[in-house]
Amino acid sequence: MIINLVAGGPANLIPDFHSYDGRNVIWIGIDRGVSYLLKAGIKSSAAFGDFDSVSEAELSEIEEAVLDVNKFKPEKDETDMELALNWALEQKPESIKVFGATGGRLDHLMANIQLLLKPLQDGSSIHIEMIDTKNILYVKGPGTYSVSKMDEFKYISFLPVTPAVSGLTLENFKYPLNDCHIPMGSTLCISNELIRGHGNFSFSEGILLVVRSKD
Repeated sequence: MIINLVAGGPANLIPDFHSYDGRNVIWIGIDRGVSYLLKAGIKSSAAFGDFDSVSEAELSEIEEAVLDVNKFKPEKDETDMELALNWALEQKPESIKVFGATGGRLDHLMANIQLLLKPLQDGSSIHIEMIDTKNILYVKGPGTYSVSKMDEFKYISFLPVTPAVSGLTLENFKYPLNDCHIPMGSTLCISNELIRGHGNFSFSEGILLVVRSKD
């Protein structure tokens, strides 16, 4: 099972949902993200949010189209995204994809990136990706990982989200590394590229944000 979460970020940064649809995919709308799904002709299994970014007419349409609407007060301790992500993690899917979570307010963007850390903090292996028209983001803890070449997203950047990442090794990359220490704030690992169909990255300590992107 794959759970796709759709938030209400700028529409111009949201890719074609149908490219990520399938038999084992569950779609969940978050606030205005439910309207995005309805316009794309995709059924939302549930909806989360305070719905302060939709009109009364749009909210009526959402409540008519979605059986499970989880409505919250605007004054709350978690963002709509966190509430929806918590629910998604409880379902124990194979992976979670997040759309509509970039662009617009920088505080929301930073908070959404930090939410990618939740599985690592909880000792879970659920993979979360944040996707827009120009980027794919995810985080990884210590280990060895394989990445495949993607012509559409040819750049791969590695950013520490802990004070440092130790032992970073990059194989089959244009700019390889061997057992390198990368402190937070370093731009050493920005805009790398694979030189073969597959590559590997590994590290021994810290947490890495991996960003696959295009111009």
